[in-house]
Amino acid sequence: MRERFLIDGPDEAALSFAFAHGAGAPMDSPFMAFIAGALAAAGLRVIRFEFPYMARRRREGGRRPPDRQPVLLDAWRDVIGTLGPDRLAIGGKSMGGRMASLVADETGAAGLVCFGYPFHPPGKPERTRTEHLAGLATPSLIIQGERDPFGTTTDVAGYDLSPSVALHWAPDGNHDLAPRKASGRTKEQNWQAAADAAAVFLNGL
Repeated sequence: MRERFLIDGPDEAALSFAFAHGAGAPMDSPFMAFIAGALAAAGLRVIRFEFPYMARRRREGGRRPPDRQPVLLDAWRDVIGTLGPDRLAIGGKSMGGRMASLVADETGAAGLVCFGYPFHPPGKPERTRTEHLAGLATPSLIIQGERDPFGTTTDVAGYDLSPSVALHWAPDGNHDLAPRKASGRTKEQNWQAAADAAAVFLNGL
């Protein structure tokens, strides 16, 4: 199993978190590695994996576009089936988190954490990806940059989100939760605060 997954944190952890990458960067990107390490330090077992297109990119090189949504969703179902849904929360960065949100209820995941949820494509706020979030039953946390072009504080305030969905805002954060230098904050401060919020949420499930 460890050939397919990157695993951080104690094997005996009370909860595991399956953590998927976004559309453009792999499971060992700086953001993924930082969050996984911080959650592991908080006592959680973090299991990273790659969607088929990213795994092929790693093997063969080149830049492949993401798989179509049915393939991405089946990849999530396969990971959850392999790990077992018992004491398993799921989530991910951007696209990986969005795909997790689409299977969370059906697979019986214990919880959901999305980092930088793509509420809409940049510059196209009318094309929302929020319909299923209104009825989501799984306890969920969305961690979003305040100025994320995929969904700002102003955008999200207008959405109908389920009572099961909580929000954590990264101050002045972009889609990677990174602030501008003029904000007085660093990327690492926002990432650590995001990981802390996720750890509190996950450990509370």
